[in-house]
Amino acid sequence: MRLILAVLPLIIALSACAEFPALDGTVSPAQSNAPVPDLVPIASLIQQANADGNANTLVEAAISAHIANLRARASRLRGPVITTSASARMLRGVQARAQ
Repeated sequence: MRLILAVLPLIIALSACAEFPALDGTVSPAQSNAPVPDLVPIASLIQQANADGNANTLVEAAISAHIANLRARASRLRGPVITTSASARMLRGVQARAQ
């Protein structure tokens, strides 16, 4: 723990030495004043690309795989944060302190 506390200021100091790219003037006034694009479902974008004949089946497969991965991750995140056994244990602790 002491080692971490000793090295932490060094890490912070080194991160302050990073050079950031000059971004001033890289966006035109027309781009900065442009309206924000609408958010649309990806399925409609894929259908539009297929209708235009510009869709690549490999790209569509990659997007579909990415969507499936994101949905699976979201499904895992929807579960309870605290397991039922841990929740019961905490509840017993709260009840014991209340008495």
